[in-house]
Amino acid sequence: MKEDYTPTIGLEIHAELNTNTKMFCKCKNDPHQKKPNVNICPVCMAHPGTLPVINKQAVKHVLKVGKATGGKLAMDFTEFDRKNYFYPDIPKGYQISQYKYPLVSGGSLVGVDVTRIHLEEDTARSQHDDAGHSFVDFNRGGLPLMELVTEPVIDSAEIAGKFARELQLLLRYLGASEANMEKGQMRVEANISVSKTKKFGTKVEVKNLNSFKSVERAIEHEIVRQIEVLESGGEIVQETRGWDENKQETFSQRKKESSDEYRYFPDPDLPKLVIKEIEDMQEDVLEKEFPELPWEKRARYKKDYDLKDEDNDAFVQDTKLAGFFEDMAENLDNDKELIKTGVNYLASDLVSLIKAKGWKDENITPVYFADIIKLVNDKKLSSRGAKDLIIVTYNEGMLSNDPEKDAEVKGLLQKSDEGELKKIVEKILKEHASVVDDYKNGKESALQFLVGQGMKATKGSANPQILKKLFEEATKGS
Repeated sequence: MKEDYTPTIGLEIHAELNTNTKMFCKCKNDPHQKKPNVNICPVCMAHPGTLPVINKQAVKHVLKVGKATGGKLAMDFTEFDRKNYFYPDIPKGYQISQYKYPLVSGGSLVGVDVTRIHLEEDTARSQHDDAGHSFVDFNRGGLPLMELVTEPVIDSAEIAGKFARELQLLLRYLGASEANMEKGQMRVEANISVSKTKKFGTKVEVKNLNSFKSVERAIEHEIVRQIEVLESGGEIVQETRGWDENKQETFSQRKKESSDEYRYFPDPDLPKLVIKEIEDMQEDVLEKEFPELPWEKRARYKKDYDLKDEDNDAFVQDTKLAGFFEDMAENLDNDKELIKTGVNYLASDLVSLIKAKGWKDENITPVYFADIIKLVNDKKLSSRGAKDLIIVTYNEGMLSNDPEKDAEVKGLLQKSDEGELKKIVEKILKEHASVVDDYKNGKESALQFLVGQGMKATKGSANPQILKKLFEEATKGS
């Protein structure tokens, strides 16, 4: 049944931009302010006689996103419009947005075509208590808000999630937005329809999805729901729906408005913009300010280091981790084999510590970490010893700048002295006589057991190759 239908999905994504002040006034842009109605003024509260002023940095952020995604920048003309609708969190009774002449038209990201990227002001935040009272915090009202609209070309929840994740990365790399979905700095709305023909079905909008998993689950649920309605002989209603995270299902909120109902018209209080006349917003100037973009870094890591896709993505997604990785690679003389070893310890052991305890930059440096990898390669440090040294150093800090000295102090250096290890081998052979007999009778796994016991007895510090050799020699002559 499901395979008979083609889903069509378009995304509308809002992101609060990083600026010092709000979109049209001098109030502080502080999304972390907990005390309500602190960052407000007559302009963002829409008092009579006040005039808005365009935030230049917000315009520049949107142009950079447009340039990075290959969109056409509105160099000749762009303007702001009034989008009219009533809601308690909109003090003006309208929202200043863009409609006919957005800052950016077209472009694409991860193979998904972009329709437009425009700039507007955010709404305030409504809050409701258990007693049925509603409150409005206007701190967020008037923050600069970027809206990106895709073409309806997405055909799966997976691609929708991939697009949203890549956009978040791009916003962070450009410094345009923190785009933290849990804090509401990035909100995703999905327009979904299904059809058995090539024509679009009736569109349903699912609003305010605040995690990538919610985006994917809501889309998957809505596709199934719409198919079930159609299969039972019903009709899809064009409406706005919400997502219930607990029930894992969408629910009806209100009839979907059309653009005509918003009665857009150019805002008479704001000037029309001719971007090409603004010196620091020319396309070549914008591009010179770009950092290495996520897909460029991904391609470079693949080419230069031949990383596995999951490791590559982990470093691209975390710029701080990426910096640590690149410094480590440089101190390993960009040796690909050593780097692969280093990545194994970095992606498993160090990342686990960071997730559990947060970054402790001062406790372990990329140079020190690279030197640990060299010790492993030189067989001075076993895998277990390296893991233990990473853990103890991350928790307690480096004793010196020399991990070999620190490993020696902590008794973690690999033991290769055959005379010392022979005593341990002899003891294990006496304690496990039946296993020795199994090995002599051709059971190869018995030898691995004996070596394991040797590693256990030395707390992972013995050289496993030497241990194996000593066990083989000892069992031949007995």
